[in-house]
Amino acid sequence: MRWENLTAESEHGRADTALFDADAVTTRTFDTPEFRGITFHEVRARSILNRVPGASRMPFEWTVNPYRGCTHACVYCFARKTHSYLDLDTGIGFDTQIVVKVNAPELLRRQLASPRWQGEHVAMGTNVDCYQRAEGRYRLMPGIISALTERANPFSILTKGTLILRDLDLLIRAAEVTDVGISVSVGFTDHDLWRTVEPGTPAPERRLDVVRTLGEHGIGCGVLMAPVIPFLGDHPDQLRATVRAIAAAGATSVTPLALHLRPGAREWFMAWLTDHHPHLVRRYERLYAEGAYAPKWYQRMVTRQVHELAREFGIGPTRAGAHRRPSPPESATDTSEPDTSEPETTGPVQLTLL
Repeated sequence: MRWENLTAESEHGRADTALFDADAVTTRTFDTPEFRGITFHEVRARSILNRVPGASRMPFEWTVNPYRGCTHACVYCFARKTHSYLDLDTGIGFDTQIVVKVNAPELLRRQLASPRWQGEHVAMGTNVDCYQRAEGRYRLMPGIISALTERANPFSILTKGTLILRDLDLLIRAAEVTDVGISVSVGFTDHDLWRTVEPGTPAPERRLDVVRTLGEHGIGCGVLMAPVIPFLGDHPDQLRATVRAIAAAGATSVTPLALHLRPGAREWFMAWLTDHHPHLVRRYERLYAEGAYAPKWYQRMVTRQVHELAREFGIGPTRAGAHRRPSPPESATDTSEPDTSEPETTGPVQLTLL
């Protein structure tokens, strides 16, 4: 496994100092039901504030990612490719070999105190979920949120995890002094689909309970309706059921994103598709023949349907990249992507999802 020579280029396309101290890596396993079969690699990171590449059109420039790998085990997760930089498997390995940056809170506090830091917005949950199952044991987010709050530094969080409610008091305190944006990812409410493509995540209705609870405590929460999965989760009845549930939870906005299949994720997803829905393989090969992203016509179709439903159920889609206190972030990645602007509310929106 490559620890010593791994540089920041692996995450953000540029060379920098090594990401981890090679002599400070501890591997642990825990014999508890929730962590059985999972290996944790505890590392001491050398930097925790990551700059988004200049070519990216994301509405933020800095991210914090306390974990690599994710026990959510979403078969479509774009971040799978990043595990290959550590000589780790991008399939099962991504789901079960979790890198934990155990010094993330203290390191962030130190970096925020630097005179060079200008208090820019910090996005979290843009690579893997910072409230995945491991956070229940390592408890890195309370220290991270506290460090940002102490500096009144604006931040946003995107998550599929209900564990965020553990830190509700910290989020309320942060929202009193700075801009805080929260988004929850719910691409569909179909339980059969959820069990197969997102086996390690809380059920969709539990995630929507997070939206509801945050709203009841004065923290507006949007929903990233991602991914909308072609031929499996995009039927008009499915879209209607999902938007209706999102509206009932009190979401401040809904942003639909069609499934995209970047290298690393594409191979894993297509293998899953072959096993579970072999009749769809050729349709996917045709739909994604031009690359990782669904065709513009498909993106526009999904976006139009969801936005029409959002208006019907009383929630207005927020323009991609818009941020107002305490609105959620309208994107979910710190990598360079195709055009993410949405000049019209019926136009396509294609950002990377968690």
